[in-house]
Amino acid sequence: MSEDTGKSPEQLDRLRRRAAFLRELEEARALRDRIAPRRARVRQIRAAMRRATYHH
Repeated sequence: MSEDTGKSPEQLDRLRRRAAFLRELEEARALRDRIAPRRARVRQIRAAMRRATYHH
Protein backbone atom coordinates (compact mmCIF):
# COMPACT_ATOMS: atom_id res chain seq x y z
CA MET A 1 0.00 0.00 0.00
CA SER A 2 1.27 3.45 -0.83
CA GLU A 3 -0.49 5.07 2.14
CA ASP A 4 1.16 2.74 4.66
CA THR A 5 3.58 4.93 6.60
CA GLY A 6 4.19 2.81 9.66
CA LYS A 7 0.52 2.64 10.62
CA SER A 8 -1.15 -0.61 11.56
CA PRO A 9 -4.02 -1.95 9.44
CA GLU A 10 -6.41 -1.07 12.28
CA GLN A 11 -5.26 2.56 12.23
CA LEU A 12 -5.58 2.75 8.44
CA ASP A 13 -9.09 1.27 8.58
CA ARG A 14 -10.05 3.78 11.28
CA LEU A 15 -8.69 6.67 9.19
CA ARG A 16 -10.59 5.46 6.11
CA ARG A 17 -13.85 5.16 8.10
CA ARG A 18 -13.30 8.62 9.61
CA ALA A 19 -12.69 10.14 6.18
CA ALA A 20 -15.88 8.53 4.84
CA PHE A 21 -17.82 9.78 7.88
CA LEU A 22 -16.55 13.34 7.41
CA ARG A 23 -17.45 13.24 3.69
CA GLU A 24 -20.98 12.10 4.51
CA LEU A 25 -21.28 14.73 7.25
CA GLU A 26 -20.29 17.47 4.80
CA GLU A 27 -22.83 16.16 2.26
CA ALA A 28 -25.55 16.18 4.93
CA ARG A 29 -24.69 19.76 5.90
CA ALA A 30 -24.77 20.87 2.26
CA LEU A 31 -28.16 19.18 1.78
CA ARG A 32 -29.53 20.82 4.94
CA ASP A 33 -28.26 24.21 3.74
CA ARG A 34 -30.06 23.76 0.40
CA ILE A 35 -33.30 22.72 2.11
CA ALA A 36 -33.32 25.49 4.74
CA PRO A 37 -31.27 28.42 3.39
CA ARG A 38 -32.54 30.91 5.98
CA ARG A 39 -31.53 28.64 8.85
CA ALA A 40 -28.15 28.07 7.19
CA ARG A 41 -27.62 31.81 6.83
CA VAL A 42 -28.48 32.38 10.50
CA ARG A 43 -26.05 29.62 11.49
CA GLN A 44 -23.28 31.20 9.42
CA ILE A 45 -23.92 34.64 10.92
CA ARG A 46 -23.86 33.24 14.46
CA ALA A 47 -20.62 31.36 13.76
CA ALA A 48 -19.08 34.56 12.37
CA MET A 49 -20.17 36.47 15.47
CA ARG A 50 -18.62 33.81 17.72
CA ARG A 51 -15.35 34.08 15.78
CA ALA A 52 -15.46 37.89 15.91
CA THR A 53 -16.03 38.02 19.68
CA TYR A 54 -13.53 35.31 20.66
CA HIS A 55 -10.41 36.74 22.27
CA HIS A 56 -7.25 34.80 23.07
